[in-house]
Amino acid sequence: MKHFALIGYPLGHSLSASYFGEKFSREGIEADYTPLPIENAEEVLPHCAKLSGFNVTIPHKQAIMPLLSEISEEARAVGAVNCVKVTPQGLVGYNTDVIGIRKSLEGVRLDGAKALVLGTGGASKAVQYVLREGGAEVKVVSRSQGSADLTYEDLTDEFVKGCDIIVNTTPLGMFPNVESAPALPYSALSAKHTLFDCVYNPRLTKFLQLGAERGAPK
Repeated sequence: MKHFALIGYPLGHSLSASYFGEKFSREGIEADYTPLPIENAEEVLPHCAKLSGFNVTIPHKQAIMPLLSEISEEARAVGAVNCVKVTPQGLVGYNTDVIGIRKSLEGVRLDGAKALVLGTGGASKAVQYVLREGGAEVKVVSRSQGSADLTYEDLTDEFVKGCDIIVNTTPLGMFPNVESAPALPYSALSAKHTLFDCVYNPRLTKFLQLGAERGAPK
């Protein structure tokens, strides 16, 4: 039997174990999947002897990279890794977030669109990669001055009205803190805006709810 895992901290929000457990059972794959809540990425190393691979989530998508012996071209271009294969030669990193984001944004016009990305972590880097690949003009928002193009204080009604796509890559709204949402002037949203949330638990986050109340598709 093969053994797989998810590393991150905290992991109470994650549905990965149930998803892969059901997938392995349905497809007759002899494998199991274990959440490993670790605060530092290097804590995964002692587990690697018994693992065939592992997924990486908040906050380790960038911290895991120095521990890898090989990184796929796309993951290196993105600057984040969310999937690691354990081989006799070492750990090999990939970024499958890009595939999921591309698929999620199918049908959304990216070329020439003005996109606002909330957050600067590993998921943000994958989102930025896909948006720029599609021809969007991207601005990144952070809580800290100097670590992105903008801070939340810069998001005036007028600025937000001029955006076409807004993507939340922060953990705000994630279970169990389902009433939290990024600090946007939601009254500036309209049916011209497309909202996308990287948080998947719950499926309809406060961010998306507030946008939908202003007519923004999600």
